[in-house]
Amino acid sequence: MTAVTQADALATARATVGVGDGSARGSLRGELRRHAASWYTLTVLGVLAVVDQFQGTAFVILSPEIGRALGVGKTELAGVFAIKTLAVTLCTLPIAALVQKGRRRAALAIVTAFTWSVLTIFTGFVAALPWLLLVLVADGVSTASVTTVHQPLLLDTYPPSTRVRVLSAYRTWEVGGAILTPLLVAVLATTYRLTWRGTFVALGLASLMACLVSLRLRDPGFGVRDEAAVRAALGNPDAVPETESEGLGADLGFFEIARRLLLIPTIRRVLGANALLGLAQIPLSTYLVFFLADRWRLGVGERAVFFGFVQVVSVGALVAFGRYGERLFREDPARLVLANAVAFSVATLCVCAGFLVPVFAVVAVLFAAAGALFATLGPALATALHSTIPARFRPHAAALAGVSYAAIGGTGGLVLLGGVDRRYGTVGIVVVIALSGAVVTAVIRGAAKTINADLDTMLAQIVEEEESRRLVASGRTPPLLACRGLDFSYGQVQVLFGVDFTVDDGEMVALLGTNGAGKSTLLRVVSGLGLPSAGSVRLRGVDMTYVDPERRVRMGVVQVPGGRAVFGPLTVAENLKLFGGAAGRNARSVDAGIEAAFETFPRLYERRGQPASTLSGGEQQMLGLSQALILSPRLLLIDELSLGLAPKVVGELIAMVQRINAAGTAVVLVEQSVNIALSVVEHAYFMERGEMQFDGPARKLLARKDLLRSVFLEGASKAGVKK
Repeated sequence: MTAVTQADALATARATVGVGDGSARGSLRGELRRHAASWYTLTVLGVLAVVDQFQGTAFVILSPEIGRALGVGKTELAGVFAIKTLAVTLCTLPIAALVQKGRRRAALAIVTAFTWSVLTIFTGFVAALPWLLLVLVADGVSTASVTTVHQPLLLDTYPPSTRVRVLSAYRTWEVGGAILTPLLVAVLATTYRLTWRGTFVALGLASLMACLVSLRLRDPGFGVRDEAAVRAALGNPDAVPETESEGLGADLGFFEIARRLLLIPTIRRVLGANALLGLAQIPLSTYLVFFLADRWRLGVGERAVFFGFVQVVSVGALVAFGRYGERLFREDPARLVLANAVAFSVATLCVCAGFLVPVFAVVAVLFAAAGALFATLGPALATALHSTIPARFRPHAAALAGVSYAAIGGTGGLVLLGGVDRRYGTVGIVVVIALSGAVVTAVIRGAAKTINADLDTMLAQIVEEEESRRLVASGRTPPLLACRGLDFSYGQVQVLFGVDFTVDDGEMVALLGTNGAGKSTLLRVVSGLGLPSAGSVRLRGVDMTYVDPERRVRMGVVQVPGGRAVFGPLTVAENLKLFGGAAGRNARSVDAGIEAAFETFPRLYERRGQPASTLSGGEQQMLGLSQALILSPRLLLIDELSLGLAPKVVGELIAMVQRINAAGTAVVLVEQSVNIALSVVEHAYFMERGEMQFDGPARKLLARKDLLRSVFLEGASKAGVKK
């Protein structure tokens, strides 16, 4: 695919996901009708989000009655409720791992809600603290399910043209639940005079009815509305959700996915913003209650009216924001994030002013405005979070966002603001909120700078996969190794810059360059020891960019590192057995490989009982190369084979490499010695300062004196080049 075609394909992909098109869209109802999307999923998930708040809210409101009935104090009850919070934190990531394969999200949302509903009903008949603890833990698991699967389900159910509006509508359900739930508890406990046990039974029955309504909920599969649509727009009309296709990428494990997400700049910034938001917002509601009681002498009913007013204003803000935010995202995703940063900074100023102004009416208006602006953060940040990652990673991103907000931010905020309040009072709280607000604003603005590039990177991966798919469909075989556009950094120091590197089946290539050119770093990226910040690594068309190193060994990628590629304290025989075990080979295959290694290197057989650290440099390199005989790799990466060795030993090792290559293994030979490398290869690459400067026949490289400087050419002119 040419550069122009790639650019066109990327533009098509952006348009398909609703980016770069500022034209007006119809109403949400009209858009759903146009895309044959039902209100059912949004409504059911919204209802489940509301009923998920029932138990926690009832527990907080009815804590005095529960304590008296069970004979426990507020400290014990606070500890019990803290366990629920711990369950939410601990269960989000395992739930993400559970749903990363197959269509399990809808079923999980129903089962978790159904389970805690039934347990809540039984709370009315089994009034004991251990049972209450079990019910709260089940409620925590249900909340973790809501956090992890609801937003990804919505994004996979509804078209991208409605993304911000759907998430805003879902957030409206959550805010509405915060209004409805306390009122419902109050009505049950006062108007109908139910005990705390009766209230729990009534809430459990209401939740159970919601679960019954949700039984028709289905998981459409990952990416059916965006990724599959992009593939169809690129000429693959048979594209199906990720869970139903084998795809062209290696299945990533949970930790591989989490590690991949944390490499995306926008994701890191959004997670950081979430943590800082939790630090300020979670403890803020508690301190606001005491502020209203102590500063303005508001009673329980008056405080309830105050918070109800704030939530009602937030609902109105979300309704207005959905369409506006959708238009900003279509025009430019960065504009949506920047608008979010402005909204947050204004909300922070409103909160700070609300703690300081002397007129209560103004206080109410300021906190209502802040609540409305804060409410829009959820849909906007969720859109930024989920638009820059593959659909199958969205549950993991949602789980990480939940953990960063509640566990990192909330816990840290309680500790920080608690200490500040005791020492400095309200003024100290205002200062902390102002400073954290400034930091959050800066972090969100940073996400605005990266979201477009990260979105394009994700879409470019789909474009590349479709190109590979077309290549396979045409009967052509993709290269054994294909690296495209690799960027890599050590901390803040970038080492690789857009590196392209290809190796065909059975080929032996030389990778040359001066010290610090990035040769060893490139091998680390190919073998999985380093993860790129951009670009891809494919093995015969299969994306393995973020696969763990040990899995790459099983896929057939083996690296012999420069210097001493052995475990010194182990004997020669133990090193060889360890190589076989690393690839999961059975004992018979490992033994056969060891025999082949000893046959090839008789010196190793003579020293099989010696610690590897007692071997000479050449013998240690022989031992390192022997792993290739045991593992039978498809691709062997050799870093500085001749480093510090005598010419005779180097000759023996080169002969061994040629033998391995002749058996069908592709070899990448990294060398600083041009005369050694170019004597055994036909194809060469040359790197300088992290960029690929030459890719072509080895003979032509000798003519590039601008690349091969005099110190590098020493002896090269006398070297014979393989014909």
